[in-house]
Amino acid sequence: MRQSHYSVEQTLRRLQDQLRSRGISLFAVIDHSGEAGKAGLSMPNTKLLIFGNAKAGTPIMLASSSAALDLPLKILVSEDAAGDVWLTYNSPACLEARHGFPSDLTKMIEVVEDLAKSAGD
Repeated sequence: MRQSHYSVEQTLRRLQDQLRSRGISLFAVIDHSGEAGKAGLSMPNTKLLIFGNAKAGTPIMLASSSAALDLPLKILVSEDAAGDVWLTYNSPACLEARHGFPSDLTKMIEVVEDLAKSAGD
């Protein structure tokens, strides 16, 4: 998790720009707070980006099929009660430990940390 210096919408745009410039597919943006609003509920601005690259993810899923639970990669962009914006994601080391794939494959998903850093700084 890392703090963003930007609003949720600005952080989201910065992430999308980074994905485009790196040739990484954006599969979906899930607007949790928007859906909550449609249901008559209120929550701070919260959006989930789901993205990936088959060349990076497929070898990991072949090494450990359970990794498909966490791939494609995700970054949650959310605002807390104080108005601070956070980027939350599963670290590559966490995913490696959870699914037991070989450590040499971990580098394939380290982009998630680079994306979060560049979008929030």
